[in-house]
Amino acid sequence: MTQNPLPRLLLSDDSRLVVIDMQDRLLAAIDQGSAVVTRCEILLRAAHRLGIPIAATEQNPAGIGPTTAVLGAHLPLRFGKVHFSAAEEADFLAWAASGGSVVLTGTEAHVCVLQTALGLRALGLRVAVVADAVGSRHPADKQAALDRLRHHGVDIVTTEMVVFEWLGRYDRPEFKELLRLIK
Repeated sequence: MTQNPLPRLLLSDDSRLVVIDMQDRLLAAIDQGSAVVTRCEILLRAAHRLGIPIAATEQNPAGIGPTTAVLGAHLPLRFGKVHFSAAEEADFLAWAASGGSVVLTGTEAHVCVLQTALGLRALGLRVAVVADAVGSRHPADKQAALDRLRHHGVDIVTTEMVVFEWLGRYDRPEFKELLRLIK
């Protein structure tokens, strides 16, 4: 029987945020896609304000297009990919493995998010998937992905959990600004 590792909070000085394949042509088919975009934007704004490294992946950007504009404005670093798992892409993997917990958002939960998370976990990285900031075309696929990820040691969190864990305390100068993002 394998023991679960001791629980750890997501820390702002030990995390990195990834937005996976949030491209308009994919988003058009995602169940509650606009809510997923909104949650991703909250996380991007919080990560930017707290100095957390941020990156995006784009599946076949020449064919599907770039990250949706509202999120793209916050993304200084983008990795194009041919594999569904970004963990199979050398440049992305080097970035993801360069330190801290990897917090994943994006689409589709049961394909690229799942495969990336499992690939990173197989390499021994700590991974969290933000349940309300990932989406699939069908809710059952998203739920199956979250269940499978949890079973394999991936932390399943929400946007608010991540923001409050990154903050850690209410007397930080960023607290009021980030609180307005989630209220």
